[in-house]
Amino acid sequence: MTMIDGEVAAGFEPVREAFAENFAQHGDIGAAVCVYWHGRPVVDLWGGIADPDTGRPWTRDTLQLVYSATKGATATAVHLLVQRGELDLDAPVVTYWPEFAANGKADIPVRWLLSHQAGLVTLDRPVPLADALRWHPMAQALAAQRPVWTPGTAHGYHGRTWGWLVGEVIRRVSGRSPGRFFAEEIASPLGLDFFIGLPADKRDRVSSMVHSKPDSDLTTVPPELIPEGLRDQVAAWSDPNSLSNRAYMVTDPAGIDFNSPEVQAAELPASNGIGTAHGLARMYAALIGEVDGVRLLVPETLTLAIKEQVAGMDEVLVAQSRFSSGFQLPTTDNPMTGPRAFGHNGRGGSLGFADPECGIAFSYVMNHIISGPVDVRAASLVDAVRRSLTC
Repeated sequence: MTMIDGEVAAGFEPVREAFAENFAQHGDIGAAVCVYWHGRPVVDLWGGIADPDTGRPWTRDTLQLVYSATKGATATAVHLLVQRGELDLDAPVVTYWPEFAANGKADIPVRWLLSHQAGLVTLDRPVPLADALRWHPMAQALAAQRPVWTPGTAHGYHGRTWGWLVGEVIRRVSGRSPGRFFAEEIASPLGLDFFIGLPADKRDRVSSMVHSKPDSDLTTVPPELIPEGLRDQVAAWSDPNSLSNRAYMVTDPAGIDFNSPEVQAAELPASNGIGTAHGLARMYAALIGEVDGVRLLVPETLTLAIKEQVAGMDEVLVAQSRFSSGFQLPTTDNPMTGPRAFGHNGRGGSLGFADPECGIAFSYVMNHIISGPVDVRAASLVDAVRRSLTC
């Protein structure tokens, strides 16, 4: 039986039960969950093993890479610049990044970068990974790239490129790299243990990720045996030339080892945020209300930040998706706690979001990366939060 540490406020005991069940039944190795309610933590739990090779236990201070849940932190940085009047989301990107005008992109507004409408999900020539980690070569390649669809006519998840696109706008506007801007303007005022670009002295606190493949690979199943609603998606993942695959082939090599020190130290604002569940939940809590005297976005800015921009069939995911200007919005597959919630999940199970209607901010992070549709860990925790609420 896995030892669970931390605290749970009265009424939120179902979250602790669901968290323990994730270890007992659903494959968690090391994980943490945190819930803020109206600006104060009501759940802060952790347990399991941070490094299966050494047996190092997961502690209150263990840091976890959260893949695309990073996008919520980066979007927060963008909307802070908007609130300060330094960035206009409806202005053309070239207002801040002149080189971006190449290949017919002069009229793309900043908002379309955030809402995955720019058509810049891939590159004709992948950038060597070592160069991509240095930032500028990838920004230059994206500035020169021609969109793969007419911008604004469709949306498709920019899984990797989103971070460099949005991050370069942050850099041009603020004069600071996106990781540094986040550290100085968001993490520092709130005391967050969350980093985009891991400092060297934090490396020994990071958990080691374990990747599991799904029990069944639908790409090997005869098409007539695949459920009709999944056939287009499976066909896309089976085609190496589809946008579903090319979206993750923007570096050479295409595969990125997110356990490596070099990758964790770089700034990849779409995918390599590293922090605690408490740090990520605290950020979301400060987006919807005051936390120890700090509120990140005023209500008017928040309302605009979470307003739906696109919904429907995603050209990359080949599934239904909904986005505001940078945040995911609730869907059938990821309902969060209600229709007004917003946030972002990450590869393999991580999730951070806030629900202004209920006053909830939530984060779940874990080191067992489970691919496929059968991962119920985050969903079970969110369901337990719903059952604990009185709103």
